Formats: sequence, C-alpha cells, structure tokens
Amino acid sequence: MLNLAKGLIALQDLSKADILSILTHARSFKQGLRKNTLEGKVIASCFFEASTRTRLSFESAVAYLGGKTIGFADSSATSQTNKGESFVDTLRMLNCYADGFIMRHPNDGAARLASEIMSIPVINAGDGANQHPTQTLLDLFSIQDSQGQLEEIHLGLMGDLKYSRTVHSLIDASKLFNMRLYLIAPAPLRIPSEDLIELKRHGISYSFHNSPEDVIDKLDCLYLTRLQKERFSSEIDCNYRINLELLAKAKPNLRILHPLPRLEELPTEIDNTPYAYYFEQARNGLFVRQALLDIIFGGYDGK
Repeated sequence: MLNLAKGLIALQDLSKADILSILTHARSFKQGLRKNTLEGKVIASCFFEASTRTRLSFESAVAYLGGKTIGFADSSATSQTNKGESFVDTLRMLNCYADGFIMRHPNDGAARLASEIMSIPVINAGDGANQHPTQTLLDLFSIQDSQGQLEEIHLGLMGDLKYSRTVHSLIDASKLFNMRLYLIAPAPLRIPSEDLIELKRHGISYSFHNSPEDVIDKLDCLYLTRLQKERFSSEIDCNYRINLELLAKAKPNLRILHPLPRLEELPTEIDNTPYAYYFEQARNGLFVRQALLDIIFGGYDGK
C-alpha cells in the first residue's frame, strides 16, 4: 500500500509502483472525481522563490479537496527576511499552525531539512536546482496521457539541461520506464556527469545533439526548458528554439512539453498546432497534486 504520510521530498522516495499508483489516481481526478479529504485542515503554502503554476495549482488542489491554505508567495514580507529570523525557526513556527507544508525554496536541500525538523507532512515544490518531484509526476502523467504509455518513450530534452531541476527529476524518472533520451543542449548546459553515470548504470540509452533538427523525426515527446538565468552568472549562448518548419518533419504523435514559463525557445506560433501540449500539461498539475494530497492525508487506499 502506498504510504506518503510524511510527504514527498524527492522522486527517489517513490518506487515505480508508487508513481503508477499516483498517476492512476490523478486520472480519476481528471475524469471528475471530487473529494473532501482536506475538510477542516489547514495547509501552509510557503514560496520563498517565485512561482505561478506550482503555487496556484497546489492551492487550487487544496481548495478542491475542501481544505484551506495559509502562507506567502513573497518571502520579502516575512520575519526571516526583515527581522533576521532563522530558517529553522520559521519552520518550527509553521509546524505549529498547519496540518501540512508545501514549500519552494532557492536552496538545494531545503525541503529535506524541513522534513527533518517538522512533524507534519512536507511536500517539496522545488528546491534550488535540486528536485521538483511533483513537476516530474505531472510530466510523467502528461507523457502517459498524450502517448498512451510510459515505457520506451523516445524523449528529447532540449535547452538548459544543467540547471533545470525539472530536467534532473525527469531524467531520474526515465530510468524507471526505459526511455530513450536525446539530449539537445550546448556543451556548457549539458546534464551533469553524475546523471550520465546513473543513466549508464541503469542501461538507459542516450545521445548528445547540437540541434533538434538531428532528431525531431525520432521523438515521441520533446521537453523544452528555458535558460535558468537565475542560477548562473555568466552569459551562455543558447539560441535553441523550435519553429513550424522544424515540426513539419516530426512524427504525428509528437507532443511538446514545457514546464513554463517560456521564453524564445517556444514561440507562440506553436500554440495552435496539434503538437502543443504544454498548457494541458500545466492543467494536469492540478490533478496530480490533488491525487498526491489525497494520498498523503489518507483519502486513498490504493484500490
């Protein structure tokens, strides 16, 4: 039986069976399931770093499950920023006020620290360049929803593959489903060597490419990322983008994913093509986060 009573910090905390159970439950919510699992509960939603989709979809998920949220979307108005309160003291205070804690933080490992200090369930909504497990769950749900399966998908990852936490988490997930990876990025933004070592250890096939034109006709899904400029100081030349001419060479089942927000890598001219799936992907975040909260707070028995 799937047990997430302590929350979710990293994708590695889940088995393949756990992931598939969450995705199956998320599909029920997408098909119209309504529940009141969080009725009478208060969830702290605290974002020490900017967010739109993750924060709002989590808060919507809490509301749809009958709960209420407290918290902040701008840490500049907190005692930690203005009065020197320590991060640990902030966590201890929040532990007194809520039944669960959803947090985004700019520092790697902040969510794990919170889980060690707090007695309530903690959900990692992104910590630095480290992990973003709920984004990966909705990415997997979106691949499954658009392709009808997860096994042996030909997945292109394009753009900033070094600093994007969504990419790091999705690469971890690819090992569970024997995906074939096409890594499209300039040398300074390729995935870290430790990730490559793990891919090799799990027997996952991957290849490096300088242009999406090299592989567009092979892909089932193309996952784009923006430059994570907030995570590095030097200028990096990364003019990778897609266009209609490129998509003319794609397979009919190709779907384009993007965690958003987008920049020049994904022009608006793509929005009205059958390949565009990124807004539906964002919508899927609500269903996946409803499912996760329902499981964490005991509303799902895995059947």
